[in-house]
Amino acid sequence: MTVKRYLLGAVAAAALCTATASNAEVTVLGWPGGPEEVALTAAAELYNSNPAVSEENKVKLIFFSREGFFDKLQADLAAGTDAFDANLLATYSIGRYAPYMKTVTLSDNAADVFGESVLSTMQFEGKQYGVPTDLSLHFLYYRSDLNEALLVDESQHAKYGDISEKYLGARLSPKDPDSWTWQDFAANALYFTKSINPDSPTRYGTVLQLKNLLFNMMVFHSLPRSYGADWMDADGNITVDSDAYREALGLFKILVDAGATPNDSFSYEYAEANAAFGAGQVAAMVQWNAAAADLKDPDKTPVTAEVTSTIAPPTGPEGRFTHVHGLGIGVNASGKNPEGAEAFVRWLSTAEAAQTYALNGGAPGLTSDAVAEIAEQRPDLVPLGEYASSYGFVMNGGTSAKALSVYELQAKEFTGFLSGGKSLDEALSATSDGMAELLK
Repeated sequence: MTVKRYLLGAVAAAALCTATASNAEVTVLGWPGGPEEVALTAAAELYNSNPAVSEENKVKLIFFSREGFFDKLQADLAAGTDAFDANLLATYSIGRYAPYMKTVTLSDNAADVFGESVLSTMQFEGKQYGVPTDLSLHFLYYRSDLNEALLVDESQHAKYGDISEKYLGARLSPKDPDSWTWQDFAANALYFTKSINPDSPTRYGTVLQLKNLLFNMMVFHSLPRSYGADWMDADGNITVDSDAYREALGLFKILVDAGATPNDSFSYEYAEANAAFGAGQVAAMVQWNAAAADLKDPDKTPVTAEVTSTIAPPTGPEGRFTHVHGLGIGVNASGKNPEGAEAFVRWLSTAEAAQTYALNGGAPGLTSDAVAEIAEQRPDLVPLGEYASSYGFVMNGGTSAKALSVYELQAKEFTGFLSGGKSLDEALSATSDGMAELLK
């Protein structure tokens, strides 16, 4: 990867749309603002500079406001718009757009670049509808100083065992976080809660994002998945009322009732969880990968940045998992130049395109081979691709037209249980009935 390509985004981000507007014939609707726009701009300029790309197939980028983006996109696609040939997709909304999109054929090496788990974030009913460009998943964030001190201080191990036995019914010992099960995560959270252990250096052992919000449900899902949970089986039967969800919700309930998460956690989402952890009040948490940039930056998080470490989420009986979803680009079936759009999408799935996109601020989930060439410039993408390939999952139904509604339903019902407003049976029954209606 040359220095010239690395600098494409910084030099030409603002100029591309103007520079190519006069001759571009493949119109691509992108995600406006932020690193995604800069990265796509750089990739499009590199594509347009290729002599093999004819003038009528060069790319022009267009953007409109993020507010109401997905609703407006669905309305435009349903109306048969030809205002763009390719457009942004998101994992949890592909099913809404699939009737108006073309399936795509990616490059022969796409699986080597992204891995099958990442490619699945752009699939619906077994068909590929786009190329993945930006990935979101979960890390376990933990205080390395606290964990290292606990591991060597054997005088505290008996207390650790007493606490885990009292609350979890199992006598556990401190471990390196990379070896944690979810039971270990809970035991660590209980031990580092000052109301439980007065000697704890932190007020809370963890911070749970419990606001009635669909994105908080995505954070939660890495836990039940590790116990074997899914939304429905291969025959379409809803499987949420299961031992897996009962175990996961029960574990969260123990932490809530024990005070191992802040008392106002039912108003918490991304920003509040980051603030609590960054202030030094929390020993460990599961959070989106995007938080790492701020939480490990000494200028932005001076209290804990130097002792904040990240790994994949804990392991359950069925394995280690992290929810993944992503943004991508697909082809509008009503576009004026679908062939040109398909060629651009196919090129976006090559190593050259993915690396250019990454070096200009994007966050693609790349395999270890694909990320190796740019690892020095983007070290944060190394675990992103590794965890996505090794542990990533999308629930059966997670790309359906009603996926966001399912998350909203689960957030409402599961929050009701965790806050004490509903029994576990009531919450799971209502969730099952609602999902059966949404996913029928």
